[in-house]
Amino acid sequence: MRQSTMIIPTLREEPAEAEIKSHQLLLRAGFIRQLASGVYNFLPLGKRVLRKVENIVREEMDRAGAQEIQMPSLQPAELWLNSNRWNTMGEELMRLKDRHNRDFALGATHEEVVTSLMGDVVDSYKKLPFTVYQIQNKYRDEKRPRFGLLRGREFLMKDAYSFHESYESLDDEYDVLFNAYKRIFERCGLNFRAVIADSGAMGGKDTHEFMVLSEIGEDTIAYSTESDYAANVEMAPVVASYQKGSDEAKPLEKVETPNAKTMQEVADFLGHSLAEGLKAIMFIIDEQPVLVVTRGDHEVNDVKLKNLYDAEIVELATEAQTREAMGAGFGSLGPINVPENVEIIADQAVEYLTNATCGANEDGYHFTNVTPERDFVVKQFADLRFIEEGDPSPDGNGTIQFAKGIEVGHVFKLGTLYADKLNANFLNQQGKTQSFVMGCYGIGVSRTLSAVVEQYHDEAGMLWPKELTPFNVHLLNLNAKKEEFVEIADAIYEKLLDKGLEVLYDDRKERAGVKFNDSDLIGIPYRVTVGKRASEGYIEFKHRDTGEQEDIHVDRLVDFLHSL
Repeated sequence: MRQSTMIIPTLREEPAEAEIKSHQLLLRAGFIRQLASGVYNFLPLGKRVLRKVENIVREEMDRAGAQEIQMPSLQPAELWLNSNRWNTMGEELMRLKDRHNRDFALGATHEEVVTSLMGDVVDSYKKLPFTVYQIQNKYRDEKRPRFGLLRGREFLMKDAYSFHESYESLDDEYDVLFNAYKRIFERCGLNFRAVIADSGAMGGKDTHEFMVLSEIGEDTIAYSTESDYAANVEMAPVVASYQKGSDEAKPLEKVETPNAKTMQEVADFLGHSLAEGLKAIMFIIDEQPVLVVTRGDHEVNDVKLKNLYDAEIVELATEAQTREAMGAGFGSLGPINVPENVEIIADQAVEYLTNATCGANEDGYHFTNVTPERDFVVKQFADLRFIEEGDPSPDGNGTIQFAKGIEVGHVFKLGTLYADKLNANFLNQQGKTQSFVMGCYGIGVSRTLSAVVEQYHDEAGMLWPKELTPFNVHLLNLNAKKEEFVEIADAIYEKLLDKGLEVLYDDRKERAGVKFNDSDLIGIPYRVTVGKRASEGYIEFKHRDTGEQEDIHVDRLVDFLHSL
């Protein structure tokens, strides 16, 4: 492709709206342009890389035996109402009405559609198991779109769905696609970890996220220092062993704590550590008020809370809800003298405290010398806190460390969750009606492109891995006004094309400095420059990643490139 006719609107300055390197570079190099918040156009260079990510995904999905289909983005509300997700998906689900005032959603995901479809077209166990997939734009009304392609409102995704007669069959396919995902991200050149994760709004059990390691990642990975254990921090169980203190329990005492509302303020005012305080936070779990108690130095993990109750909706209570239920506001809550309609549950560390401090459910007052079970009754002690660095690894090997990650893939075991709700059945080997057992497997295709740039760049620009680069070779003619140089560069261009190489040919009448800067910014792995020694038959060859340069005779160029 001749650069003089290709749409590559490079920018010299960093875009003000771009917060992270991948967003900056993709904008500066002319790969993408924003249309609206969280909505992007892909220009020719961006589309070429996006297609290469798609091709890798498609090749590995086909290799795994999956069948490609295409489903509509416009989905009737009835399907979402039947699955109970019309409301639980919340404001992220983009909704619209047609001219007949019928409700529709723009596809954020396709569990409902594919379950309904396969319930109609597959009626016998003889067709099972099978997996279908598509590569399609998805829509989610993100509250705060940010980081360019990493958190958008419209994005390209590969979603796959497997259908089975048994959970054993699902387990087998899960492993097949888990390994296919590993091959996909390895081919993309990514440094990633597969981590235990929460299924969230998708539902189901047993799920893994594929995380690209990056300091700008919005997810935290808890991993072992001594093994391959890794989990999203929300899912890592705490296996720390606690010891009961030797202090004798003292009489409960109510004290005034003026202007002390946070755990740290109360601890400072009363002269104790955060670990000696009880933190009480009210949640509304499927409309039931629940007071959750942890140690003052621990944080409530709402995912563990949701899983404990097997709840659909878990929300922090508002100040108004808290005052209505407890008679006090934030900063003064505690588990003593709690109304009967409010359940109390506590993290397992709370059970081992003696002479702790907690809110008195009266603004400006706290209790001291609080001892669980003597002063308040807990319905259940459970693992309710976030794991912390230095905690024992859940697999018993080493301790936990944290790393940041960008989620690029997610695999789920859905079971019969959607088939039951949408009445998607088949006749099993005994001739009886049975719900499909399902799995779900997603990859953020456009997100993967951005994650690659986060791991592959330097100060000058991007450094594309060979399988994803928009072109194999960047050919630069440093003197497009001189006929001799044009003839030599044109001949090299045609020769490389004849050998099946993808070539971006910078034939623009621009200064050499502009061409070099744009070439480094775009990040094609190999640069061939027709310069001062062209009349002698030599070109300058540069490796973009190392910066290594050498002069090569034109006659050797094709063989040299193929050797790389």
